[in-house]
Amino acid sequence: KGEAKATETLNLLRGDGHIVLQADIKDPEATRDFVNAAIAKMGRIDILVNNAGIFKTHIVSETSYEQWRNLWRETLTVNLDGPANLTFCVVEHMMKQGGGRIVNISSRGAFRGEPQAPAYGASKAGLNAFSQSMAKALAPHNIFVYAVAPGFVDTDMAAESLAGPKGDEIRSQSPLGRVARPEEVAHTVLFLASDGSEFLTGGIVDVNGASYLRS
Repeated sequence: KGEAKATETLNLLRGDGHIVLQADIKDPEATRDFVNAAIAKMGRIDILVNNAGIFKTHIVSETSYEQWRNLWRETLTVNLDGPANLTFCVVEHMMKQGGGRIVNISSRGAFRGEPQAPAYGASKAGLNAFSQSMAKALAPHNIFVYAVAPGFVDTDMAAESLAGPKGDEIRSQSPLGRVARPEEVAHTVLFLASDGSEFLTGGIVDVNGASYLRS
């Protein structure tokens, strides 16, 4: 399913120089091989967007200890370990080439709490802290790091929730009366990955339609 959608997107892109590669970011060695394959095919990596993620419900009062541990480990492996490992492997090349951009896709759940999916909230809070740590560590190497924190987005990941009995409630969380469109998040990522956003490094940009506000 993921490969088919990636190929569909590839076919929409204009010009040359576009490829699709696939890897399981839960596997550290597969992650390194994935980065090396991209370098071998493209010559360099200027922008990394860590967008892979999972959301799994595990309410503490309704979950066995074994389920709790398994879901916790799986969520953090994908949502935090994966981006951290992928970032490390890409940064090795970015430092040699003189710079780059990294955008990590976080969530408003990092701030508001996720009682039905605490591992998800914890993983995204960790991703924010990781982004800011890397922003400080990598700025001397001309590598700029950001996080983008959406609320609900109209994607396959949210489709079941949006179509369910709580769909209207979810949409009403924003005064706009809807959830984000994927392209609205993409526009934010594109801005951060472009020249002129350097002094935003370390920033966490909310894209949640005022459904959750912080100061």
